[in-house]
Amino acid sequence: MKIRIVAGVVLGLTLAAPAQAVAAAPQPLSGAAVYGGDRLDRYQDGAWHTLARTGTLPQVAASPDGKKAAWVTQGGRLQVREGGRTVTLASGLQGGTPCLTPVWSPDSTRVAYAGGGDAVMSVKADASAPPRKLGSSKGVCHLAWSANGRYLAGYTGEADAVYRLDAKTGKAVRAKGVKQVTHVQSLSPDGRRAVVEFPADPDALGDGSWPAAFKPVVLDLVTGRRQTPKVKGRLIGASYLADGRLVVRVAGSPANTLVVLDAAGAELQRLAEPARARNRALLQVLP
Repeated sequence: MKIRIVAGVVLGLTLAAPAQAVAAAPQPLSGAAVYGGDRLDRYQDGAWHTLARTGTLPQVAASPDGKKAAWVTQGGRLQVREGGRTVTLASGLQGGTPCLTPVWSPDSTRVAYAGGGDAVMSVKADASAPPRKLGSSKGVCHLAWSANGRYLAGYTGEADAVYRLDAKTGKAVRAKGVKQVTHVQSLSPDGRRAVVEFPADPDALGDGSWPAAFKPVVLDLVTGRRQTPKVKGRLIGASYLADGRLVVRVAGSPANTLVVLDAAGAELQRLAEPARARNRALLQVLP
């Protein structure tokens, strides 16, 4: 998959998290999460709640608090839905391009998106202020935002590199050791590591859609070192939590399992997903 963008340490060695996250004993997860598909649904306390019905739109994102949805329409409008209300935040974007997904800020108050060319823009979700530029990066596909708020990462339209953008300086740096990549799922809280997918067959990269399942690899964006989470079974996803824990998704029947690892890679918790979520993309794991 090569997308043309038009103008307009180490896991096992360590899963590294900030010292304060390691010191505090985190609350066990409840199993709450947001899943994608033709609609974005939050599963919580044994019940399903629809955030938005997006149909076949490929450019969608769920907020970290599990209450909001953002998407880009085919006509290039960035929209947000919360509490039954839909607001347009920006227009004139590149719609219909699967890899150009928006991403929510860690506090769920802003949305970042590809503004055209190498521009990465950010706008308040309540539309109370105009968009502003965070910086320039060639990595605008499947953007992820670190919990400390400073870094965003994504891959290129050519699917041949990952870039990390420093929102403080506005500059982006290419990650080492990446020749082909098809997904960026999430960043560690300090922005040092990314959960990514590397293609098994570089000649069949797909169209850049958000995957319902993928083989997760933790990539050190500075050194280029890679490691697969040390969890038994067929791994079909992984995401960092804001406190540094890593949640690994394992395929199962009739339901998948979420395995929670600490900063050293040790298992903390294991939860069964609802059976209805088995074949759906996991967008957010809620604390």
